[in-house]
Amino acid sequence: MAENLMKLEVTTPDRSFYAGEVRMAEFTTTEGNVGIYPKHIPMTMIIAPGILTITESDGTKKQAALMKGFVEITKEAVNILAEVAEWPGEIDLERVERAKRRAQERLKHKSDTDLHRAEMSLRRALVREELSKRM
Repeated sequence: MAENLMKLEVTTPDRSFYAGEVRMAEFTTTEGNVGIYPKHIPMTMIIAPGILTITESDGTKKQAALMKGFVEITKEAVNILAEVAEWPGEIDLERVERAKRRAQERLKHKSDTDLHRAEMSLRRALVREELSKRM
């Protein structure tokens, strides 16, 4: 592996979403947005809904919607286990709009049981919507 590259693997329950050598991986955690380069200090973090930006070995950037999960970082690799990861072309915008409306309606009624679920649903819809607008 080249000195300025690291291995990135993104796995979801139903597929190996991405595997390759990259220059950088950027994503959202429960602590905020992070950018990981090769030789990063080893750690684990919790993934929050957001956009994953992959800078490949040739400098090409790819973006995907990344939902909750976990990430393990070593000096040589980043391993992401995500509930959901989607490329822009896989996002169903009609479904996103329906989910967004449902979540906003639930938030208006502020039922304690559904509040957290509605907030997370809205966050996922907004991530997918934002990614679709970028492409």
